[in-house]
Amino acid sequence: MAAAAAAHRHNKRRLISPAPTTTTAPPLDSLADELLFLVLDRVAAADPRALKSFALASRACHAAESRHRRLLRPLRADLLPAALARYPSASRLDLSLCARVPDAALAAVPSGSSLRALDLSLSGGFGAAGLAALAGACPDLADLDLSNGVHLGDAAAAEVARMRALQRLSLSRCKALTDMGLGCVAVGCPDLRELSLKWCLGLTDLGLHLLALKCKKLTSLDLSYTMITKQSFLAIMKLPNLQVLTLVGCIGIDDDALGSLDKECSKSLQVLDMSHCQNVTDVGVSSMVKSIPNLLELDLSYCCHQVTPSMGRSLQKITKLRMLKLEGCKFMADGLKAIGSSCVSIRELSLSKCSGVTDTELSFAVSKLKNLLKLDITCCRNITDVSVAAITSSCTSLISLRMESCSHVSSGALQLIGKNCSHLEELDLTDSDLDDEGLKALAGCSNLSSLKIGICLRISDEGLTYIGKSCPKLRDIDLYRCGGISDDGVIQIAQGSPMLASINLSYCIEITDRSLMSLSKCTKLNTLEIRGCPKVSSAGLSEIAMGCRLLSKLDIKKCFQINDVGMLYLSQFSHCLRQINLSYCSVTDIGLLSLSSICGLQNMTIVHLAAFKSMMPAHMLKSVEARGCIFQWINKPFKVEVEPCDVWKQQSQDVLVR
Repeated sequence: MAAAAAAHRHNKRRLISPAPTTTTAPPLDSLADELLFLVLDRVAAADPRALKSFALASRACHAAESRHRRLLRPLRADLLPAALARYPSASRLDLSLCARVPDAALAAVPSGSSLRALDLSLSGGFGAAGLAALAGACPDLADLDLSNGVHLGDAAAAEVARMRALQRLSLSRCKALTDMGLGCVAVGCPDLRELSLKWCLGLTDLGLHLLALKCKKLTSLDLSYTMITKQSFLAIMKLPNLQVLTLVGCIGIDDDALGSLDKECSKSLQVLDMSHCQNVTDVGVSSMVKSIPNLLELDLSYCCHQVTPSMGRSLQKITKLRMLKLEGCKFMADGLKAIGSSCVSIRELSLSKCSGVTDTELSFAVSKLKNLLKLDITCCRNITDVSVAAITSSCTSLISLRMESCSHVSSGALQLIGKNCSHLEELDLTDSDLDDEGLKALAGCSNLSSLKIGICLRISDEGLTYIGKSCPKLRDIDLYRCGGISDDGVIQIAQGSPMLASINLSYCIEITDRSLMSLSKCTKLNTLEIRGCPKVSSAGLSEIAMGCRLLSKLDIKKCFQINDVGMLYLSQFSHCLRQINLSYCSVTDIGLLSLSSICGLQNMTIVHLAAFKSMMPAHMLKSVEARGCIFQWINKPFKVEVEPCDVWKQQSQDVLVR
């Protein structure tokens, strides 16, 4: 009885005892912005679209996302006022997706805006009035990109000159700009650090000389394809802080201009690009090097008519040289040997499309360049297994090797690359004798992120299996016209490469929807080229659309089984799509109408479907084109024929697409 009473009292106490308190999660408002923004940065890095979902979760989330966002990229200019009101903390505004930005849109930027960077590089429709409003509203604007502003002239430049805080300015292709406009910018923006005047054909030495006098803080200057000559070249070279100078295609720069340089030149210059300067020869280069002793990178591609031993020896005066590009140059006897002996410090050497490169010279050069990290010998057609053996034995630390169309190198020699150069991250063996044994050897390069093996007719699924199982960091693979591969090989690549962002399967005619279904699991895929794959259909494309939400470039030309159904899936799920080629597909006006709903679409190539242009509502075409999408309507009769290969040599009739 006593025991029963005790049990009753115990149960009573249990019933009346207070419920345990539960610990609730702290409200979002209690988190410091620094911690919250760190979390949102992680979320955005994994999936940029996730921020939108976060903002819709609650009012607190909505406010936090508003404070966090620093970059705005509206699809239409009329959305700009609402976007700026929604994100007052934004410091960068990218309007490159807006084909037309009227002055009124720029005038809508509120006074005292926090904007510090503005990109108008692909926009039109604005002029001096819009820039004037921008100058008044954004006193702290430091970065302005007006590239491709062919309509912008001196009046616009005068308004830019009012933005006195500017440090980075691009006026590339502002062809109406003259010395007067540049003079305004030079006087009004003395704090400029980086300036691009590429293709500003209206400029002369007068304006460039004034620029050199007024903008002493310049560290980077691009004068490519301008009319610069000896008269202003010396003043530019004396800029005390100049580190990067780009002079691509400047025909006014010749041996006389280079010879005029003296010891008064700034010693700060580290990067010099004189590629395509047709009037510069080995004599001018030899006389110039004494004035640029601290140079780190030198690009003379398609510049020197010939590379002589004396020019090679002169480069030893640049003791810190790390990168040397001589693409398209002609090497005289012992010229490459002299470079190998004189430039022992270089880490990157480009000899792409050079003539006169032989086994003897290249083998000697690489034997001296044991610290080389990047080598480009594309289209050096005279080299053989001897050179490859020398490269792989001397340059074992290579991280990049490009040897496209080196047709005299055997498959056995290519195996040496994988066996001896295990640090490779980038490899281009396009149009080579590579086979499955070579791919098996390359599987030892576990750091590979880019592999280009198009037109390698001897590789099969077996070789791709080795790569798929051993190269998890692969981001870019090119299998163009590899007729020996099928779905099995592509599936191995897709399963073993979670970071895959780009794949080219054009004219791999055995590829079916199975490949696309496996690739749909690669969520980071942004570029897919399946041109001339007749066995893929809308079923496979729909899987890509649903799984690869970051897809931005798609080539489905001559995929005859892809129809309107595939376009409907793209319009529903592929909101990041920017470029598509659907020529010769089975798409009708219905499919084209569905694609028009993708707001960011910038380029649509349509060959053999031009008849549908008349079926498209005029207001729809006008609306899509106003957003910046360029329709390429080409009314070309369909013919079953072989497409000419402009880049790679056709090696076998087996790759013909019938």
